[in-house]
Amino acid sequence: MATQTQVLDAPVPVRKSAGLWRDAFGRLAKNRLALVGLFLVILFALVAIFGPWLAPYDYKQQDVAATAPYHGPIPPLTDGHVLGTDQLGRDLLSRIMDGAQISFTVAIVVQVVVLIIGIPVGAMAGWFGGRMDNYLMRFTDVIYAFPDLLFIIILTVAFRETWFGRALDGLLLVFVAIGITSWITMARLVRGNLLSLKETEFVEAARAIGVRDRGIVSRHLLPNSIGTIIVAVTLGIPGAILAEATLAFLGIGAQAPRASWGSLIDDGRDYIRGDPHLVFFPALAVAIALLSFTFLGDGLRDALDPKLKGKQ
Repeated sequence: MATQTQVLDAPVPVRKSAGLWRDAFGRLAKNRLALVGLFLVILFALVAIFGPWLAPYDYKQQDVAATAPYHGPIPPLTDGHVLGTDQLGRDLLSRIMDGAQISFTVAIVVQVVVLIIGIPVGAMAGWFGGRMDNYLMRFTDVIYAFPDLLFIIILTVAFRETWFGRALDGLLLVFVAIGITSWITMARLVRGNLLSLKETEFVEAARAIGVRDRGIVSRHLLPNSIGTIIVAVTLGIPGAILAEATLAFLGIGAQAPRASWGSLIDDGRDYIRGDPHLVFFPALAVAIALLSFTFLGDGLRDALDPKLKGKQ
């Protein structure tokens, strides 16, 4: 009897929770496609940051003796240019690496603009509701209904000759224009999260002790939405990269001799029959960048979703 009493009185070990972020990292580590995407994103960032020092040639240096066209499916490797050269004798690998820097800048600047515009608009709409929510969401619907590509082209053409349009070889205007048309999804996601969280007990407790609206939103509601924001930013990067490549293909964006992936595809399309590598390798770079961020974004979405915790 005494033994049974001792067993009943023995303290029950408490299992500590690993925490949201540690659990999320554990689920992310089990997703092979997400890990592949993460590896490629890190590689992409390293090439973009250290590309000028890693490139075998300067992106605008010409080698007249190795000038395309080669009139063959594979460029010769004996001239020191691994991926061959373009029609002006510039090393294609070096120009693709320079294009990676432009695309990585798109990934950062556009998402910064999206966060600056989307989070405040979504937070105000979700927290205040009523007329504020109605006005902001109708304004969001108007922006959403306008064709993104047409709006970006209008902005870039209108401000091309200004100091803002010439900044960073014309890239800053393109990045901001893409960001202005890309914040809508972020605003809607933040609004939806705040609408579902503002009636919870911890918000009522914060109100009861006199915390102001700004403090509740910034200290309690937005931190609880950080997972959704991270996923939205990661999944928004491929769209921004593709938009910049599309504009460059149309002749808007990076000014020569800078090499955007879209402009490289545009430059090589006239030689695609005889020298397909001029289009294939830049297009492959675009595809790999888009897939890597998409894989990583899907993995983060699954890892940061608490509802999937018991399913993995």
